[in-house]
Amino acid sequence: MEFKDGKAIYLQIADYISENILKGEWKEGDRIASVREFAVDIEVNPNTVMRAYAYLQDEGIIYNKRGIGYFVGEDSMDKVMTLKKEDFIRKELPYFFRILEMLKIDFDSLKVMYDEYQSERSA
Repeated sequence: MEFKDGKAIYLQIADYISENILKGEWKEGDRIASVREFAVDIEVNPNTVMRAYAYLQDEGIIYNKRGIGYFVGEDSMDKVMTLKKEDFIRKELPYFFRILEMLKIDFDSLKVMYDEYQSERSA
C-alpha cells in the first residue's frame, strides 16, 4: 500500500478497507486481518491500524468479536456507500465545480465526456 501526503494514514487505511467492501472483495461477515497482521503487511505502526479499525467500527462498517478478530459488519456496503457519498459531496464536489467553472466546461459537454468514458470502460 502506498500512502499519499495530505491525508492521515489511518484514513487511507480506512479507505482501502472501504474500497474492498465496495468492490465486493470483502463481504458481510468476512474476517479481516488482525491489527498486527495488517500493520506488518502494509508496514505501519499497529496503533495506526488500530485507529483505522476504531474509525470503521464507530461507523458500523466493521465489528470486533473479542478474542476472535475483526469482521465486515452488517449492511457494510450501504454504510460505506453513504459515508463515501457524503464525503465526496462535502469535500470533492465543490472543488470539482470550481474546476469546471474555471475551465468553462458545461454539463452538456461533461455528459458527453462521461458517456465516452463509460463506453471505453465497457469495451
